Formats: sequence, structure tokens, C-alpha cells
Amino acid sequence: MTGPIKAGVDGTDESLAGLAWAAREAVRRDLELRVVHAWRFQPNAAQDVADRDAQERWVRDAAGRSVAEITERHPGLTVATDVREGGPVETLVAAAAEAELLVLGSRGHGPVVGFLLGSVGQQVIAEAARPVVLVRAGDRASAEAGGQEIVVGQQGDPEDSAPALRFAFETAAARGAAVRAVRAWTLPPVFAYSPGSLRLADEAGGLEPYEKKALAAALEPWRQRFPDVPVVEHVEMGSAGQVLLSVSGRAQLMVVGRRAHRTAVGARIGSVAHGVLHHADCPVAVVPQG
Repeated sequence: MTGPIKAGVDGTDESLAGLAWAAREAVRRDLELRVVHAWRFQPNAAQDVADRDAQERWVRDAAGRSVAEITERHPGLTVATDVREGGPVETLVAAAAEAELLVLGSRGHGPVVGFLLGSVGQQVIAEAARPVVLVRAGDRASAEAGGQEIVVGQQGDPEDSAPALRFAFETAAARGAAVRAVRAWTLPPVFAYSPGSLRLADEAGGLEPYEKKALAAALEPWRQRFPDVPVVEHVEMGSAGQVLLSVSGRAQLMVVGRRAHRTAVGARIGSVAHGVLHHADCPVAVVPQG
């Protein structure tokens, strides 16, 4: 069963832009919107239960104001509040598990604020079981029109990129937009390709034709499932992050897949997703692979 779209809010301009984006997407997909607000009371000797109750009321009032503004803008949209006491990471990861997608605000171009302060956003993205969309404060509804594309990165085997491609095609179908599927490739170091891969590349006439065939094969099932979505196949030599960012100016949304990398200090997202999140000039959807 399809879940609601959820938007994490914390009062920052970035999170309010994310909420507005989530509302428009919920209208397009005919889904419920839930506004998620995490909070944690930290008492000290000068605070008591009354202080805690007052803080909770303030949090609920702030979430209620956000909901009121959205329902006024989209009167036919079903909107609910989801105020949870707890840390932002566990709260948002739990919220994402029950959602079609989770939307958060992001500054980009450097340190990330609000729900993405420090390692919080990175952990949420790395641990969320559902797609997470990052939206900047300057995002506007007008950016979703005028022929702007849904740009999606495709890497590896078709099954590896299937979740990101599915998300890109579903979003494009809901918006009447085209998909630009990007596959970047580089000259492999010695022994980087398996003998089987090198044989297939040789049969295809070289590495670039091989990459083009690989992209076409990954796209074929989604072309069949979404025959009305125009598709541009984009194969270019270069690093995946650089190639994706080079076409971000024509995108209304960029979609990248991710595998979480766990280290001694916690979960980390891959370098491609990290680079696109910080430097793309449009909202970015990070979709877990598998």
C-alpha cells in the first residue's frame, strides 16, 4: 500500500521550502501529507513538568501553523501533523519507514542546517528505507515547469539502479516531464574490468558503445512501463558526480541511488550522492538501492 508523503519541519526556511515541495508532490500523486516535527525536552534544575508541557505546546502550535498555511494553499489536500518526542535521526528514520518519501530542507553549497545539521542529515539519508528528497530555501514551484527534466543517475547493473529509475519515471509521469538518464564512464585501470566485461565491451565495439548498451538495457523495462514519458539517454565520459552536476541546470529534480557505507563513526553516504546534494541547483532525491 502506498504511504503518505512526509516532510520534516523545524522552523528553518529550508524546511518550510521542503514542506511546500512535499505538498505540491502530494497533490500530484493524490497522497496524504504528514508534517513531522521532532523535539526533545532537556530538563535541568530550573525546569519542571510545566516547562516540558509548555515546550510541547509550542512545538505543536508551530507544526499547526505550518499545516494551516499548507491547507490554505492546497484546500483539497489531506494534511496531518506528526509531532514526536525524540532525537531527529531516529524520529525521521522511523517516519521515513512509513512513508512514500521523506522531504527535508537543505542549504547545499557547504554546511547543512536544520534537520541536516552536522551528521544528522547524513545519517537519516544513509539509514532511511525510503527515498529522501532534499530541498533548498530558494526552491520555487515555477522551477517544476518550462520543460525542466527529471535527471537520474544510472550506474552498475539494471537491478542496482532499478529503485532510482522507478522513482524518476514515477515522478516524471506525475509531472508530465521528461527523464534524462545519465550514465558516466571512465577509462578503467588495468584489471578493473572482469574478463567477461571486457569481452562484452569488445563485442559492442568499444567501451562507450558498451556503456550505451548498458544504459539502454537498464531503461528498457521502465520505457515499457511508462511509454508516455519522454527519455533522453545521456552517456558521457567523466566521474558520475561531475557529469550529473554538468546537467543539473536543466533539471527540476535530480535522482541518485545510494548504498550506505558504515564506518567507526556511523553511516556515510557515497561520494556521488554527497557531491550532488551539496552542489546541485535543484531538489535532490536520494533513493536506497535494494
